[in-house]
Amino acid sequence: MISVITPVYNSEQFIEACIKVVVNQACPNVEHIIIDGGSTDRTVEIIKAYAQNYSHIRWISEKDKGQSDAMNKGIAMAKGNVIAMLNVDDFYEPNVLNRVVEIFKTLPEPSLLVGNCNVLDDDDNLKLVNKPRKLQLANLLLGHRVNPFPINPSAYFYHTSLHKKIGLYQVDEHYAMDVDFLFRSVQVANVQYVDETWGNYRQMEGTKTVNDISSGQNGLRLKAMMKAYRKNLPLWQRLQVGVTYELYQKIFKAKYFLREPQKLPLVLKKKLVRIVSSS
Repeated sequence: MISVITPVYNSEQFIEACIKVVVNQACPNVEHIIIDGGSTDRTVEIIKAYAQNYSHIRWISEKDKGQSDAMNKGIAMAKGNVIAMLNVDDFYEPNVLNRVVEIFKTLPEPSLLVGNCNVLDDDDNLKLVNKPRKLQLANLLLGHRVNPFPINPSAYFYHTSLHKKIGLYQVDEHYAMDVDFLFRSVQVANVQYVDETWGNYRQMEGTKTVNDISSGQNGLRLKAMMKAYRKNLPLWQRLQVGVTYELYQKIFKAKYFLREPQKLPLVLKKKLVRIVSSS
């Protein structure tokens, strides 16, 4: 059985569509666990109405310590041997859950199964397709612009027993809990990538994640996390990954300023003027 876990708080505009996404998968081996953080809008009312008609829906509503805490509560309630995290504003491609059930029949435990994910804008226009082909820790620690991380949990699934080896989601991590989970998981799980598009991630303006990216905090947070996880690599690989990461950062920065020369810091502009003047 797959346990689809949805953390939610004050999302009356999305919760009904999210519930229907799982219903429309027509998967006989699924339960949908909805963890509400004590919503004050119509979210709970909508959940109640659907739960009365669909026995695969299980839910609670109570205050929590954030998204990671809600996800952990869902894991504690899960009866399935496979976990799926589905954020309230994201959705699956048709028949994904049945496809995943069949694949997991062939996988050793614990496994992490990863597919592709569509990244959509506010109007559901396709921005890009996330294809995280290289999923060893050393690959991921080169950064998402070199080897993309799985960008959204709507496109990956894993054995529930994986948490016995790596622990639960970090309750004090409110932004990059999924990346932290992936860094821990790829070190112990059998990782299987399938070149099929399974999930859809709405990267909408005004959301917590997009605001974090726009502020620059997301990049700083990921850089610190990747540096911390490098310590889990053998010394030679740690040095190799660290040097390669810094080299790529310089290349990306140079390309950015070639495209956007007006954004060069003033000190660099003055240096360039002196170099040109003396040549």
